[in-house]
Amino acid sequence: MMKYLQKIGRSLMLPVACLPIAGILYGIGYWLDPVGWGSNNLTAAFCIKAASAIIDQIPLLFALGVAIGMSDEQDGASALAGLVSWLMITTLLSPGAIAMYRQIDVSHVPAAFGKIQNAFIGILAGLIGAECFNRFKHTELPDALAFFSGKRSVAIITGIVSIIASVILYYVWPFLYGALVQFGISILALGPIGAGLYGMLNRLLIPLGLHHALNAVFWFDTAGINDLGKFWSGTGTLGTTGIYMTGFFPVMMFGLVAGAYAMYKTARPERKNMAASLLLAGALASFFTGITEPIEFSFMFLAPSLYVLHAILTGASMAVCAMLPLRCGFNFSAGLVDWILSFKAPMAVNPWLLLPVGLVFAAIYYFAFKWAIEKFDLKTPGREVAPAKKEKATVVTNNNYTDMAKIILEGLGGFENLKDINYCATRIRVLINDNGKVNEEKIKSAGVLGVVRPSNESMQIVIGTKVQFVFDELMKIANK
Repeated sequence: MMKYLQKIGRSLMLPVACLPIAGILYGIGYWLDPVGWGSNNLTAAFCIKAASAIIDQIPLLFALGVAIGMSDEQDGASALAGLVSWLMITTLLSPGAIAMYRQIDVSHVPAAFGKIQNAFIGILAGLIGAECFNRFKHTELPDALAFFSGKRSVAIITGIVSIIASVILYYVWPFLYGALVQFGISILALGPIGAGLYGMLNRLLIPLGLHHALNAVFWFDTAGINDLGKFWSGTGTLGTTGIYMTGFFPVMMFGLVAGAYAMYKTARPERKNMAASLLLAGALASFFTGITEPIEFSFMFLAPSLYVLHAILTGASMAVCAMLPLRCGFNFSAGLVDWILSFKAPMAVNPWLLLPVGLVFAAIYYFAFKWAIEKFDLKTPGREVAPAKKEKATVVTNNNYTDMAKIILEGLGGFENLKDINYCATRIRVLINDNGKVNEEKIKSAGVLGVVRPSNESMQIVIGTKVQFVFDELMKIANK
């Protein structure tokens, strides 16, 4: 089950990758017309509306992304199936349809069905589409119906399954929606403490790949909170909207960068250069884009207690920022680019305050990390016990992805030793047949940022933001 949930999280990276362009367009629009939000400037209106076309359709993007990512072949037919499921469920359970079924006025339809077009339903539709594709893509029908055999049968079967799912949701969704709303309300009622609790849980769930489910409740319109959407559309409450995003900025732009420096300072003298190359790349990614995985996975499993400290500090940052007159927002993650773009956003409040707050958290992270590493002798990057045999490492550049792929594949024991291989934002994920054939030192010698072993069967190879190019080379080798 855990592997399945992690695969869903990986699949969400495809639609999430659409969000930065929305952030850029929103940022340009609000910079051009910070008062009228497009009513006073044609170019601003064009940019804001273009961005809304993406943000308003996040659930649909989730349906398509999950359908593709969860399918065996990542075929376009699976995306079509996900779209069919989404259209069926959201139409069959729309307020107008429910009013017709129950023969009541639409105003009396339970509020849950007014929120049926949400991220949760999008993910569910994507899963239905992917599962139908995986199970029925090779279906053979009698000659009279042969035209609908194979992949052409997938959308038809998806429609049938989606009708069944809609019947179940007709009874279940009001209760599930009510539970999500109550959870969100309970966190909202806690104010800054609730924001801090959310931030801490967000970090703690990352190793399991379950943080996306938590984010769907607070960032998107699953339970009516929609912090991200309201921040950029200007439909929220000034001073409150953005509470579930702002506190990530001090951590991602300052805290983790300072934590990386602390890990470098405490590395063994003979391993400082290795630690520097690993940590510098992660620090730059975190500061500029808010992609924290290269840093977090460098110590998450090497020093889990330090990662718990990081989660606690993230919660503290969320709580502190919630108490301050400071609100920033993002469309992708809490990095420099999104911070600059959010300056003129409708719900932004004193975004310049991030600088002093960020510097304070940088100091806290540095001294807290340095103290914990030295006090408990934590094996962060550069402090691990040196391997008996040291493989010669390559360096990630624009022209040696093929070499990296060959070394990684050799370390994995060849393609015949792999049950499954795919990639997410920064990592190649594999399932192993025979753990005895895996040579982690050989994999690390390819210049990867780290190797994570959640279990004997699964492995995550942390590449960084260039992961797609290494993965593509692996696939080329496989198809030769």
